[in-house]
Amino acid sequence: MKYQSQKVALAYFVCALALFGIQVLGGLIAGWIYVSPNFLSELLPFNIIRMIHTNALIVWLLLGFFGAAYYLIPEESEREIYSVPLAYIQLILLVVGTLGAVVSYLVGIHGGREFLEQPLWVKFGILVAALIFLFNVSMTVLAGRKTAITNVLLMGLWLLSLLWVFAFINPDNLSLDKMYWWFVVHLWVEATWELVMASILAFLLLKLTGVDREVIEKWLYVIVATALFSGILGTGHHYYWIGLPSYWQWVGSIFSTFEVIPFFLMMSFAFVMVWKGRKNHPNKAALLWSLGSATVAFFGAGVWGFLHTLHGVNFYSHGTQITAAHGHLSFYGAYVALNLAMFSYAMPMLRNRAPYNQVLNMASFWLMTSGMAFMTFVLTFAGTIQTHMQRVLGEYFMVVQDDLMLFYIMRFGAGAAVVLGALLFIYSMLVVRRREIIAPGPAAHVPGE
Repeated sequence: MKYQSQKVALAYFVCALALFGIQVLGGLIAGWIYVSPNFLSELLPFNIIRMIHTNALIVWLLLGFFGAAYYLIPEESEREIYSVPLAYIQLILLVVGTLGAVVSYLVGIHGGREFLEQPLWVKFGILVAALIFLFNVSMTVLAGRKTAITNVLLMGLWLLSLLWVFAFINPDNLSLDKMYWWFVVHLWVEATWELVMASILAFLLLKLTGVDREVIEKWLYVIVATALFSGILGTGHHYYWIGLPSYWQWVGSIFSTFEVIPFFLMMSFAFVMVWKGRKNHPNKAALLWSLGSATVAFFGAGVWGFLHTLHGVNFYSHGTQITAAHGHLSFYGAYVALNLAMFSYAMPMLRNRAPYNQVLNMASFWLMTSGMAFMTFVLTFAGTIQTHMQRVLGEYFMVVQDDLMLFYIMRFGAGAAVVLGALLFIYSMLVVRRREIIAPGPAAHVPGE
């Protein structure tokens, strides 16, 4: 760690890990309800558990992004963060808003729009926190060195924060409502978040491989161009069936097929940088998570997204377990694994310790990734059967759900493996073996820092 203000990132990372644990446990409970539908039906209904599961996912990923920005921007800008107190105020607002949203959900108060269920006061709190963040990091970058990494990161963070304004727009017309809803949901995860992912991945590979900055920056700009080119008009693949003009069937189909390209480029970028790299960095766990993120993102967001993005296929498959398969693998690869890569790299230095518990950390990678891959295959098979039985043969929804029970049992087993891996990761990050503790002082330098 080179700058004292980077320590603020540790608080963000710890809060993110806590929410990560809650999120996967919520997902495991939701998975069990598919097997035993009356489980907790009166105490904690499925729709509330699902809200907690998805909202916790979004918030902890954002906390990870914010923490990553507070860690890497000082190094890239070669100066301290503009205001550390503002960074802590932002974190407090986000944590209070998160707790307030959960309490609201538990008593039945929510907005009713999927992923945007937060009560109005929580939405305003998130907006204020985002404005504080943008002011803080922008002032830091403007006063310091400008790099491609900070430029792309700021572009992604500014755009995702501005798009949050559409969360407040809720017109009575259902077509308009869904259109504005997708402005947030799609243009976050398939456009602006990709810029954040690319910049953080570039920073990690710069530190872990030792490749020249110029090479990394060229790749980064190409990835950004393809992400925005495909992602913005690719939003149209959600417009097929919500009442918008029919030309979106073709616009959405054509441009959403291009959305595979930035993820393929990110995967290629990661492996080429490691191949060209001259540095033997001691933090092997962070490198594994970085490569794993780019690879799984390509398959989850790219390949599995392409499988059912064309309107002729999506007409039958939309809203089935195929969608769930794509959603789980893409979020895990593109954003979960990326955040865990950043945590693995930065937290040892933030805590003034050598990379620690790396074997447990890497074991958690393989456990979570294997569990998520198996879950994806199970849900893909379940969705294919569901599509045929329900959408082609016209069987009743609940009859089909009963016929898919074996797949739901296997999905729950895969989810248990993911939860075990997540808890193992959290343990490996927060608990240090005694013999790995480094005495404070000059000897506390981390190899490869």
